[in-house]
Amino acid sequence: MDQPRNPARARLAQGGLALGMGVRFARTAEIARMMRAAGFDWLFIDLEHGPGTLESTAQMSCAALDAGIAPLIRVPHGQFAMATRALDGGGWGIVMPHVDTADEARGLVDQLKYPPLGHRSIVGGLPHYGFAGVKASEAAATLNAEMLIVAMVETPTAIANVDAIAAVPGIDVVMIGTNDLALEMGIAGDLGHARIVDAYRAVVAACAKHKKWPGMGGVGDLELVRRYIGLGMRFILGGNDTNILAQASADRAKALRGLL
Repeated sequence: MDQPRNPARARLAQGGLALGMGVRFARTAEIARMMRAAGFDWLFIDLEHGPGTLESTAQMSCAALDAGIAPLIRVPHGQFAMATRALDGGGWGIVMPHVDTADEARGLVDQLKYPPLGHRSIVGGLPHYGFAGVKASEAAATLNAEMLIVAMVETPTAIANVDAIAAVPGIDVVMIGTNDLALEMGIAGDLGHARIVDAYRAVVAACAKHKKWPGMGGVGDLELVRRYIGLGMRFILGGNDTNILAQASADRAKALRGLL
């Protein structure tokens, strides 16, 4: 049997931009094929701010596996029981918000990796293998190697500790939550502020030093996105279903009213 592969991780390993689309309100499998056809590499299934369930997450994750787009799930801070169930349901990785310290990053790896890297419990019949029977040792080794553990840094404390966070074995991506970081800094909405730019530089430098991938989310302005990609960002959250649908719908309505 061919070993399953994580398309987002593969894109990063090739040195390209791994592009993600946020899923807050979509509930059904179609979103996976739609976003794969649009050219995205991963889904950002948001259980921190979205009203989705583990059941809908599993349905979308299985569809994503078949479509060739990586399902990554953001869970609320510290919700490891939810995270491991999301992985068992087909997830190719977990995005954990508000990781402020290296100790928190180590706890993340310990909870989400199988032994010998962590202490996650294993179950048979995983979606990644099409529910076929696979030796536990084989599944554990492959999924440990292919999954993405994404630590979100969203406070000045996290930025101050980013070198130590990036140094933790098993952390794959250090991702700036730009809106929350700006809010915590007292500069809400000013996503091009010099302090934000400095934070981006710090994350990129820490990731380069420790051979991790730097990521970003929360920035919609394409010129700012271009700037931050120029600094070295590679794991890019490109928006979410809510704001893209709302903006496209508003643009369409405006254009139609202009026809009269």
